[in-house]
Amino acid sequence: MQDGLVGGAARPRGPGVRIVVALTVALVLALLLRTFVVQTFSIPSDSMDPTLRPGERVLVWRSLGDPAADLRRGDVVVFDGSGTFAPSPPEPTGLAALGAAIGQGLGFRPGEADFVKRVVGLPGDRISCCDAQGRLLVNGEPVDEPYLFAPGSPASATAFDIEVPAGRIWLMGDNREQSTDSRSHLGSPGGGTVAVDDVIGRVVLVTWPLSQSGPVQRDAPLAGIRRAP
Repeated sequence: MQDGLVGGAARPRGPGVRIVVALTVALVLALLLRTFVVQTFSIPSDSMDPTLRPGERVLVWRSLGDPAADLRRGDVVVFDGSGTFAPSPPEPTGLAALGAAIGQGLGFRPGEADFVKRVVGLPGDRISCCDAQGRLLVNGEPVDEPYLFAPGSPASATAFDIEVPAGRIWLMGDNREQSTDSRSHLGSPGGGTVAVDDVIGRVVLVTWPLSQSGPVQRDAPLAGIRRAP
């Protein structure tokens, strides 16, 4: 007589075990999706009005591979403004440093300060404002910006002329008079620009409220301008 089983059918699992396994798989998939593909954010201010309004929730497609290759002028992006648009967080120590390292490995950035703006200038672009008609100039070409809160008004009350450094981008809000953006940090390191690596992802969809839900398009007037020579 044999004391054990060799081969044969596996013992069926009870419903409780199957539920636990299903929940665990769903949690892992949700974590992977949240970490590497999409993420949701809530819009806190009117700096991107009328494109995005306070209280709306948006879906962000996270940057995959080379962030610079994914970006276009006209993209609405969420980025970590720590050290540029906001003070840098203190360096964690001890167990906090370990937790921060684990979080970064999972795609989280402890202490990040998230902002949402529109990409106006890519690395190497020259961005200036304004021409005689009050329009933004990108690489010497004037841009009509239909997405602005007040179309037809000057693109900026602050005059500026900057060449975007390598590996960095220039960002502005659509509600220019209410937006604290690259123009507000001209005297800071980087001249108000943000590192491409700090981009979390591109806003692709408004998900809430349902009455305002819909895709957030990449803006053609900005995207169609030639690169700087």
